[in-house]
Amino acid sequence: MSARTLSPLDRWLSGIERALETVAGAPEAARPSPAIGMAEPAMDAHERRHAAGLMRINHTGEVCAQALYDGQSALARSDDTRRHLQHAAAEETDHLAWCAERLRELDSRPSLLNPLWYAGSYAMGAAAALAGDGVSLGFVVETERQVEAHLAEHLETLPAQDARSRAVLTQMQVDEIRHADEAQARGGVELPFPIPPLMQLTSLLMKKVAYRV
Repeated sequence: MSARTLSPLDRWLSGIERALETVAGAPEAARPSPAIGMAEPAMDAHERRHAAGLMRINHTGEVCAQALYDGQSALARSDDTRRHLQHAAAEETDHLAWCAERLRELDSRPSLLNPLWYAGSYAMGAAAALAGDGVSLGFVVETERQVEAHLAEHLETLPAQDARSRAVLTQMQVDEIRHADEAQARGGVELPFPIPPLMQLTSLLMKKVAYRV
């Protein structure tokens, strides 16, 4: 039997389902958490709050990643680019699930503003896709490079004994580097000024807010 071709309405409904699952559901990871088998570290209240704040930022970052990839794949020019974006989004779903699990272990919760972060990121992803696949892939490269940098920062500031969070962030960093390299190899172009610094400012705002809210 041949695969059914999805209509625009089918894709729209599927997109709504993915959005709801991302911001309000419990996405399942295809890969086991890198923290599996590690003991929960002993941390005082301040250390647990700090670790939870960092993991909330990373969880929100993965909500944004899902939205960006969803917006980009919805309007991708070629099927090959769409498949690539969807494959990367599937790995980002692993990250989302791992961060959600770690937040629960730290007796914390995701950002209350995740629906807002999702909507804004989806719009940015769709806008990048409208500019063409090269720009869209370039947007992936720049996004993943910035995510890689903030993950490195978080790895330095995590409580030293929190090996569970560290294992999750380390694997996420490896995946983000690969996503950037693959997008660049597929023809991602360098984004013109002032887009990269504007992306950095937006990311900085998200991090400051998501750490607490």
